[in-house]
Amino acid sequence: MKVIYDPAEDVLSIHFSTAPIAETSEGKPMVLLDYDQEGNLVGLEIMDASMRIENPRFLEYAIRT
Repeated sequence: MKVIYDPAEDVLSIHFSTAPIAETSEGKPMVLLDYDQEGNLVGLEIMDASMRIENPRFLEYAIRT
């Protein structure tokens, strides 16, 4: 998984897979969902991220055991 925040464009991208994107749809306004050829979610993009996320530059990663 890869998380990228572009402050110049104010876009937060989360990539779950390296599979090529075959289709993109708008899940909610300004939230784009990317799918591979089999229909699996491979990523998402949040436009105007600084207005929708508390701090798009902060990332916390946790694994539940």
